[in-house]
Amino acid sequence: MRESRERVRAALQNCHFDFPVRRITVNLAPADLPKESGRFDLPIALGILAASGQIPAESLLHREFAGELSLTGALRPMRGAFAMACGTARGASALNGGAAAAASAAGIAGATLSDGSAPNGAHATPQLYLPAASAAEAALVPGVDVYGAADLPSLCAHLAGEPDARLAPVAAPHLTDIAPAATPADMADVIGQRAARRALEVAAAGGHHVLLIGPPGAGKSMLAARLPSLLPPMTDDEALSSAALLSASRTGFTPSQWRQRPFRAPHHSSSAAALVGGRNPPQPGEITLAHLGVLFLDELPEFDRHVLETLREPLEAGRITISRAALQADFPAACQLIAAMNPCPCGWRGDPGGRCRCTPEIAARYLRKLSGPLLDRIDIQIEIPALTSAELAARSSATGEASAAIAQRVATARERQLQRQGKTNRELSGREVDEVCRPDATGETLLREAGERFGWSARAYYRVLKVARTIADLAGAAMPSVAQVGEAIQYRRAFGSL
Repeated sequence: MRESRERVRAALQNCHFDFPVRRITVNLAPADLPKESGRFDLPIALGILAASGQIPAESLLHREFAGELSLTGALRPMRGAFAMACGTARGASALNGGAAAAASAAGIAGATLSDGSAPNGAHATPQLYLPAASAAEAALVPGVDVYGAADLPSLCAHLAGEPDARLAPVAAPHLTDIAPAATPADMADVIGQRAARRALEVAAAGGHHVLLIGPPGAGKSMLAARLPSLLPPMTDDEALSSAALLSASRTGFTPSQWRQRPFRAPHHSSSAAALVGGRNPPQPGEITLAHLGVLFLDELPEFDRHVLETLREPLEAGRITISRAALQADFPAACQLIAAMNPCPCGWRGDPGGRCRCTPEIAARYLRKLSGPLLDRIDIQIEIPALTSAELAARSSATGEASAAIAQRVATARERQLQRQGKTNRELSGREVDEVCRPDATGETLLREAGERFGWSARAYYRVLKVARTIADLAGAAMPSVAQVGEAIQYRRAFGSL
């Protein structure tokens, strides 16, 4: 922010505007909110021009501006354009309703040049001016007229009302014109692994967390990458929330990511701050950037134990609160975790060919890197066997079911959950589990015996009930049967068998 004074001064002079030779005070209230990035350059420059009478001051009323200036006066792309458009839409809605609210009411730092008063005839549609390279993503937000400017002189000419320099609102890209960021991975590419495919279908239907355990090359990463293709399409609110988070982060957002569920796969060397958020002021971490999508942790035991323990509360609550001495930030973290790991350091424990060279002590030490409370929060834990030579030889003729067919069943099961309780089965509270997940008498007896035999905690017991409820939703059953309870129990046994 301190460098803004030099960028603004150079931009005004190089664009042949007069820079006032007097003391200039720029008020960036509230003062206790940390400011960063160069997006305040444009509103500062326009404020100076309006105060010195070089552009009409009334042309700035009820409009919002943001953008970084180069030394030549060109407007550079900026981070957070989509998030600012969301804040503008919300602020304008409050203003038109009689409340004095600005775009920062949405929690997004922005810059507004206006008189601060509620206008008698407020714009029905708010106007937001951004660099041309950042306007396309902001135009995806409904209810905002977004204008893209290439440089400071063209924007000033537009504000001065010059007929040949009028800017037109940027049209939102049509959904059919937006090319996806990458070709979606399809379950049809997976060879064999029938049990794992079924487990991922159940996980997608109920939003359950998954742990895949198997030797190298069994297809764990391949299966994990295909989980987003099974999830239901994003709703309008979900798409806006996810895009705003990505836009405000350092990763940025592009229109090609619109309505695409995030898939984040951080390396196992990631720190706790990178995974759950940190720094000062607090910044979102991978678990927040994966909000409403999938967080994939490959080689789970290779993560630092302290880093993994920081996931316990966010996985349970769907939110993460980061506190610093002078600031507290609350980030959403309703992502679906899918993790993968080998059964031992060499990866071949239990292999019938005897390839494992790990002693029992080494294997036990490797598994102890994962704490019981963390494993308790992972609903589905399934073992992925290595593919046989016969399965690999028949790969051309053994085409698996495509993701589109599985996604239809998942969407139907999700719709049943939303109609019944307004949330996914994973998000059910203890009392709600008792109300909607209770199985029939035979199934309840089986579940009680399994809990006593395997020594489940209360959390594990209730999570098996949730998984059984999801299996029943896939089958269209009114309540979980004994067969569906038995399948849910199998999804809790893989780690205990190692």
